[in-house]
Amino acid sequence: MGEFQVHRVRFFAYVPAGIRCVAHSARSARLALARTDGALEVYNFAANYFQEKGIPGHETRSAEALCWAAGDRLFGAGLGGDISEYDLEKLRVKYSLDGFGGPIWSMAADPSGTQLAVGCEDGSVKLFQVLPDKIQFERSLDRQKGRVMSLSWHPSGTRIAVGSIDLLRVFDVKSGHAIQRILVDRRPQGLYSRECVVWSVAFLSDGTIVSSDSVGKVQFWDSEKGTLLETHPVSSSAVLCLAVSEGEDSIVVGTSEGAVHQFQLLLVKWGSAERKWVRTKPFQHHTHDVRAVAHSATALISGGLDAQLVIRPLMERIDGKGYDAALRKFTFPHRRLVSCAKKAGLLLFQFPQHLELWRLGATNSAGKDGDILPVSRAPEHLLQLKSKGPEHICCSCISLCGSWIAYSTASRLHLHRVHLENGSVSVKRVSKVPKLLCSAHQLLCSADSTSLFVASDQGAVHVLKLLEPGGCGHLQTLRPNSGSAEAVYLLAASADGDWLAAAGGDWEINIYSLRHFKPHCTVPAYNCAVTALAIHPVTNNLVITHSDQQVFEFSIPDREYTTWSRKVQQHGLHKGWLERDTPITHITFNPKQPAHILLHDTHMFCILDKSLPLPDDATPLMNQTSLKQLSEKARRGHAHAFKICKKYQVRVLM
Repeated sequence: MGEFQVHRVRFFAYVPAGIRCVAHSARSARLALARTDGALEVYNFAANYFQEKGIPGHETRSAEALCWAAGDRLFGAGLGGDISEYDLEKLRVKYSLDGFGGPIWSMAADPSGTQLAVGCEDGSVKLFQVLPDKIQFERSLDRQKGRVMSLSWHPSGTRIAVGSIDLLRVFDVKSGHAIQRILVDRRPQGLYSRECVVWSVAFLSDGTIVSSDSVGKVQFWDSEKGTLLETHPVSSSAVLCLAVSEGEDSIVVGTSEGAVHQFQLLLVKWGSAERKWVRTKPFQHHTHDVRAVAHSATALISGGLDAQLVIRPLMERIDGKGYDAALRKFTFPHRRLVSCAKKAGLLLFQFPQHLELWRLGATNSAGKDGDILPVSRAPEHLLQLKSKGPEHICCSCISLCGSWIAYSTASRLHLHRVHLENGSVSVKRVSKVPKLLCSAHQLLCSADSTSLFVASDQGAVHVLKLLEPGGCGHLQTLRPNSGSAEAVYLLAASADGDWLAAAGGDWEINIYSLRHFKPHCTVPAYNCAVTALAIHPVTNNLVITHSDQQVFEFSIPDREYTTWSRKVQQHGLHKGWLERDTPITHITFNPKQPAHILLHDTHMFCILDKSLPLPDDATPLMNQTSLKQLSEKARRGHAHAFKICKKYQVRVLM
């Protein structure tokens, strides 16, 4: 693989926020997820579950409910009492509107996607009309006693089932009146009974209402007669959420014990038309409360306060993969939280509301392969930069020389000049940043630390000149020829300062000439999300990885894919490589070996050696252990392009 000195970084104490709610769109094959710190993430199921969009958190904004409406428009509501629409192109909150009923506990769109129903603290269900560019309050259904904890539309759009404390109600949408009132069972507790909170409801086509509650039961009710059809004790604590499949023959529920259960509607006996709901065994993928679940056509989806998103495949829908290969577990975001100042040996860690600057440790010793070397200088915490205000940091970077630190929130770009002298650290904020730079979605410093590239939410990239002793000026704005306004989320600059590559939310990769400040070319379109970009320091070839694990190499000077890249596509990548369930999130190069491309995800790093042949599916992908047992001559005959190391389990990515 080559000889490297590996630093085991154990001092990045990053803790992801828990998952509060999710919303799945069968139409666009996307899952929206809201975390407890107000952050929003969108995963694309068609792009191998890649987290393609993210909106940073906010201290005063936390979504209690999410829903898709009017096609691909996403809405959120929370205990602040506001309803917000998210701009998934510019990656920000588009607008917020008061719900007029206090804290909002639940929200759902009608089957046509033209109306939103929100359940409020004051006991009311309010209807909002979804217009082309906004939402508008329409009317309130009859106000009842007790907060509305959950609600669900009937597929006809004419009735709404509502869950509150100790009660289920059915409303007629046209009249606004409650037409059914159902009392749910409480749990005995000493001489008294504990109140029963109906945490989630689902209204099925045949008029059945499914409820989950704080008593730990999943129950099925006849909405016409108000009678109990079935009851299933699921947990000794609460069943917090439920979701129904599109065909209404499967239900997934999540409990406060971290378990996920599936109910399936099965025939009572062969040849009979009678069917009954049957509970399968629990799946314990979470360690804390499962606060949100969703049901896609091929998987059960759950999110918990342990910050983990789990996508568990339905085995009858899996083609060509085993269960282990299809199971997905996501904890960390698919974006960079660590920046490295290579020349200065510094690391910049990004947290939601502050940055930390550390100096790497060092050793004076040498050893053989696999040795743990004694540390002669321990890692040192040099600086903490706190972001003021409620907005969370969405991106950050440090220059290669370690002299500049930049970060951005949703509304403001911050730039700091760092001085390191004789072990002491001082930092000075650059007060005058060009006014056109309100915020950024991606930041990158040039190799010579004289320029800062700022990716805006308009699809453009601004180029700033970094001035001594501590200032900046606007040089140019680079815009794609296509006119795309999708936010740019990946940047890569060439070492010679001539080229800049930018990937946006529409998966278009634009390459700009920094000598002439104009578009140079666009990489041929590929129908999968871009997960990482890097430009080779010698050849100026752009290496691209996609969410389906494909690797491409594009010659910027020649404006075409390289011969090696075409050979890769003709041969095909190894099956074991393509079935990996985590995306490549960073690419770099070995300065001593121009043919080496270094890739990594959360579980491994890989050296891709272009000088060696690609393995076929019959060859073990991870063959380094077996190669060590062979002679030097035999080793060369069995070596292939992929050298993979899983020893270090890279959890937070550089």
